[in-house]
Amino acid sequence: MLKGRAGAFVALLREFGFLWLVKGDGGLAWAFIVLARTVWAVFPLQLVPVFGLGVGAASSAKLTFMVGGAEEEFNAAKELLSCMGANVVYCGQVGTGQVNTPLHALTHLLGLDPKLLAKILNMSSGRCWSSDTYNPVPGVMEGVPSGNNYQGGFGTTLMAKDLGLAQNTATNTKTPIPLGALAHQIYRMMCARGYAGKDFSSVFQFLREDEGQSPTN
Repeated sequence: MLKGRAGAFVALLREFGFLWLVKGDGGLAWAFIVLARTVWAVFPLQLVPVFGLGVGAASSAKLTFMVGGAEEEFNAAKELLSCMGANVVYCGQVGTGQVNTPLHALTHLLGLDPKLLAKILNMSSGRCWSSDTYNPVPGVMEGVPSGNNYQGGFGTTLMAKDLGLAQNTATNTKTPIPLGALAHQIYRMMCARGYAGKDFSSVFQFLREDEGQSPTN
């Protein structure tokens, strides 16, 4: 049994719970959660990754919080977090808020809901055309090629051609375009491996298959 300050700390956690707001990878916070759950038994604890532009966004209540924890604990904490954030999203059990911060591929690897990730991205600084208008992940959006087996839209062959033109111009002007060059090679590989007739957003499916994963899982 813990005594003194340590015992008092654990008692407070069990009574009132604990919110850990994190920026970055949250490795220390996650290690603390594992230790707390293992050694100190279960108490209300939530890991809350934060998106936004620092103190200014917090002062104007424009942050985005992604909360991982028990749902009843989330409801109790939402009012407090809403004082600093415009968006407070429940992501599931402890840790799911944290793993929502990487890319779409990790969403599938970790069994998270792609629609939830898209929702979070679109209310934070990660929002872009590929997330809110032309999402490449099947089942996230309707009316886009990814929802129709990547049929229609702008073909992979055309994308490879346009990237090739850009690469030629860059070479002629001695302009370095490392990311453009890499994208060009990827789309050339796609054309050679059966993706020539699909929309260019099928690069999501191509990369998943290249990793040895089913594109629908």
